[in-house]
Amino acid sequence: MKPYKPTPWKPIFIVLGCLTTTLGIVGIVVPGLPMTPLLLLSSWLFYRSSRKLHDALHKSFLGKYIQDYETHRSLRLRSKIVAILMMTTMVILSITLFISNPVVKWVVGIAGGIGFVVVAFVVPTRHSKQ
Repeated sequence: MKPYKPTPWKPIFIVLGCLTTTLGIVGIVVPGLPMTPLLLLSSWLFYRSSRKLHDALHKSFLGKYIQDYETHRSLRLRSKIVAILMMTTMVILSITLFISNPVVKWVVGIAGGIGFVVVAFVVPTRHSKQ
């Protein structure tokens, strides 16, 4: 796979990359919206379409997390703990303070639970410094 190859898909990849980057940033605080997979998808889309956007994403405040995951195919234990704590906090705040509809509370709670399981048990953990 060669990056930045001219393709008719380039404009679509750029638009999708911008969309997934935006959703990934929103996913930092919104429970159930997976930040890491969206940002990895953004990185791949920009890798295939625009060197400038790919480099900008990797130089942003999110770049170190993307590069770390792309390099090691795992998250550091500290990153997982922070992600789980933030996700749990946002789910609890959403359910207790911001959502009044019981059905929506259940949906957010279940989505948060799925996110917890995925981050805790599916995403590989890197314990030592690599």
